[in-house]
Amino acid sequence: KKISDILEKSAPKPGVPADLQNLLSQHFGENRSVIEIEELKLSDSCFLPANDLTHSFSSYLKEICPKWAKLRKNHKEKKSVVMLVICSSALRSLELIKSMTAFKGDCRVVKLFAKHIKIKEQMNMLEKGVFHIGVGTPGRIKALVEQDGLCLNSTKYMILDWNWRDQKLRRMMDIPEV
Repeated sequence: KKISDILEKSAPKPGVPADLQNLLSQHFGENRSVIEIEELKLSDSCFLPANDLTHSFSSYLKEICPKWAKLRKNHKEKKSVVMLVICSSALRSLELIKSMTAFKGDCRVVKLFAKHIKIKEQMNMLEKGVFHIGVGTPGRIKALVEQDGLCLNSTKYMILDWNWRDQKLRRMMDIPEV
């Protein structure tokens, strides 16, 4: 059987905190001690309610972040974002940026993916300006954090595009590299 055949038959369901905890345990379980694995565990209070697929992306953001205007106004740090949205591909990132127009308001959005944008350009952009929302792919976000181009200290929300499936019907968490 092909994975696409199996995934095609399974209805997308919202991710739950246990899904992410299981992925963390699987990924780090072999090279970490029991104490280190315990430190990786996040309490359920760290998680926002998942989009139950009845909301558009923009309305979901409004629901989970009702005080966005205040957060946006108070954010003055460079090289950081208030909200970080992680998607499986650059095309999906662009799609989400376009769909959140009702939510954005007076904020600045930065694209954090590799498609046609060099990492040095993104680092310079983040260093020069204040951005409120970052939307990108796991690989590029990881590279920016490792090279000290993106600081996550003032990040209040990290949203995983958990339910979206690509052309091969894989979710972001089904891709081993992620």
